[in-house]
Amino acid sequence: MVQYTLKPDMNFVQDLQEAGGNNLKRCFQCATCSVACPLAPTNAPYPRKEMVWASWGLKDRLMRDADLWLCHNCGNCSDLCPRGARPADMMAAARDMIYKDLTTFSVVGKWMSKASGLPWLFLVPAVIWFVIWAIRAVCKGSWFPRAADGRIVFGEIFYGDYTIDPIFIITFFGACFILYRGARKLWEMFKPEGELLVVGKQKFWICYLVSVLMDEVVTHRKFDDCEDGPVTGKVVPNRKFGHAALVYSFTILAFVTAVVALGHWGGKIIPTIEIQTPMPLTFPIKILANIGALLLLCGLGALTWRRLSLSRSNHASGFYDWYLLGILWLVAATGILSQYFRLADALQPAFVLYYFHLVFVWMLFAYLPWSKLGHFVYRTAALVYVRMYGRS
Repeated sequence: MVQYTLKPDMNFVQDLQEAGGNNLKRCFQCATCSVACPLAPTNAPYPRKEMVWASWGLKDRLMRDADLWLCHNCGNCSDLCPRGARPADMMAAARDMIYKDLTTFSVVGKWMSKASGLPWLFLVPAVIWFVIWAIRAVCKGSWFPRAADGRIVFGEIFYGDYTIDPIFIITFFGACFILYRGARKLWEMFKPEGELLVVGKQKFWICYLVSVLMDEVVTHRKFDDCEDGPVTGKVVPNRKFGHAALVYSFTILAFVTAVVALGHWGGKIIPTIEIQTPMPLTFPIKILANIGALLLLCGLGALTWRRLSLSRSNHASGFYDWYLLGILWLVAATGILSQYFRLADALQPAFVLYYFHLVFVWMLFAYLPWSKLGHFVYRTAALVYVRMYGRS
């Protein structure tokens, strides 16, 4: 007879409860949550098994569980749970905790786990950009200089070639490298011990990645599947519009950034493609940028309204949820307002708001591997993994 000894991690259970899964001990394994979930596969339904592992403190089992990342957090399971165990909150809390173990620089993960770390998260970029502002102010002879033609040009202080561009290039690609290492670590954790038998012909992983991006990320099809799930009796706004608007706005703004960077740096070699900033409001790339900003506001408004509409008795909103929404709101608001004050020729408010805009944009990208935004990468990795090994 084979014996297996469970080794519960009670500290993990306590941390999980503090992170948002505080009701998981109410679960009595009725399986309502797995039946209610329209996305759970029949051969390995969730979140019932995840609730067991969480209650028993089986941290390793949860960390190796690909299903944890496939949940779209629609909340059907929590709304229908007869015990109020809130499985959706436990799944979200477990994902948030795993962020800290997936990435390096554990101190950032600790700051990101609680609101008490927020001042430190803000202080790092605030000091960086203030030092740059101070150095440039000494060089220019003013904290709020105007261009030679009298216009407000943020580059007079935050000059792109040797302040904004190098700092954000290092920040962005550094965050991408940390995310890549985290995704690889997650992928290795998914793999079972021993050999994995795969039946049928297997394609290269990039083919599965393209399939996931086109079938789920672009269309947001799974959000419709969640909406078509069992009737809970509670009206909750669908997250599809908000999430899709954010994804599309980020895509537009990333494209605009790439074009401006190409025009700026490439223009030094090929003058005909040079793009000078600030761009006129009628310039096509500027129009596209403003469309992206408007789409970002629409998506943020929809997601914020949905989160405020959730029943507190069945759903909890943790620090990770509000941190991401808050930073995105601050990025959008300071970006739009700094442009407004620049056009209105309000010199000091324009520079001050642009300074805070740089701080919040840096916070968004630098802390991406530890924030809920990193979930996009980890969930995509999980979706690619399960498709490679026979699940859709």
